[in-house]
Amino acid sequence: MITIANGIVLYGEELVAKNTNILIDDGKIIEISDSVKEGEIIDATGCIVCPSFLNAHTHIGDSIIADAAYGKSIEEIVKPPNGIKHLALEEASDDELKIAMKKSMGFMLQTGTSHFIDYREGGLDGVKLLKSIIAEDKIPINPIILGRDNSFFDEDPNIHQVKIAIRKLLKHCDGIAPSGFGEITDEVAEIIAIECRNKEKIASIHVAEYEKLQKDSIAISGKSEVERAINSGFNQLVHVVSPIANDLDLIAKADANIVLCPRSNAGFGNGISPLPEILGKGINPLIGTDNIMINSPNIFKELEFTLKIMRVYYKDYIAPKEILKMATSNIRYASSTINKLINKSMIKEGEEAQLFIAKNSSKDPYLSLINRTETKDITCLINRNNIIHF
Repeated sequence: MITIANGIVLYGEELVAKNTNILIDDGKIIEISDSVKEGEIIDATGCIVCPSFLNAHTHIGDSIIADAAYGKSIEEIVKPPNGIKHLALEEASDDELKIAMKKSMGFMLQTGTSHFIDYREGGLDGVKLLKSIIAEDKIPINPIILGRDNSFFDEDPNIHQVKIAIRKLLKHCDGIAPSGFGEITDEVAEIIAIECRNKEKIASIHVAEYEKLQKDSIAISGKSEVERAINSGFNQLVHVVSPIANDLDLIAKADANIVLCPRSNAGFGNGISPLPEILGKGINPLIGTDNIMINSPNIFKELEFTLKIMRVYYKDYIAPKEILKMATSNIRYASSTINKLINKSMIKEGEEAQLFIAKNSSKDPYLSLINRTETKDITCLINRNNIIHF
């Protein structure tokens, strides 16, 4: 039993800031009140207690080639199966991948992240490799692993082989994540979404990452990538940098969440997702750091960049709390399937303890976290029964 005492707690789905104490027993929040003070005391005076982060989109295998090929086109770098990163992944040994991925997961924990959704390259072996690292080293982080298989990317795919690959993957991972409609057919897309829905798992895909992809999609199919994804039944869409026509309306009406990756989009020169318009449609997005070869998996940096780039790019000020929700409480707006698989809690009585403590640097706790928090300011992360002091 432990008590986090005297901190500014960001409470519930609305992240309401209040000075109070939190009693945790057996990995669960038992009581939140000013008077409770039992067991081991963690003094959070001068600190903010925040729900731990969900990094909603990573490619953790990219850890082996950090900053490689920076400045080249996105197609040269990441288009499967012959992009620079895919060739590097094929050449790397399992030991090299393990060392690099373990380092990235350790960094995520140090920067307040307890959960991450990974687009796992390498087929079934890639899924098993990531799971083995976490099991062998007992890393107290929660991966949501989305697999893929090279059979998806054939110009004339063998549908029988595709179905076999999907079914094998879904026995070992949390969903399927092909790259995008430039690499798969609509038939493969629909099979992925159907199989994931039948198994109550995540079907995720990159869409509208840049304008050319949207134009290519319309030329080929008469539909935008967003429309094709929604029609196929995907329940998670990543990027949405270049929505057109009624794309955002389709997303708002669908049982799907979207994930924005502003630093990656800027790093690749693809533009910036229209967050003000997205929020205006009643869509509550998640946020991710995307390719580790382009960005560190630091959600604080992602939140700060988002806050500021929206001001200069769209001439619009978005409340810091709304930005912070993208890494925390916006998960409640995702489909029930995604919520079940991610199992990400807020700071409330009866919920699992998934939180971190950071030194407070300003009068506004939301801006303090987004605008000023550095790695050295994180003093403790709690993920259920795992307590990590930094």
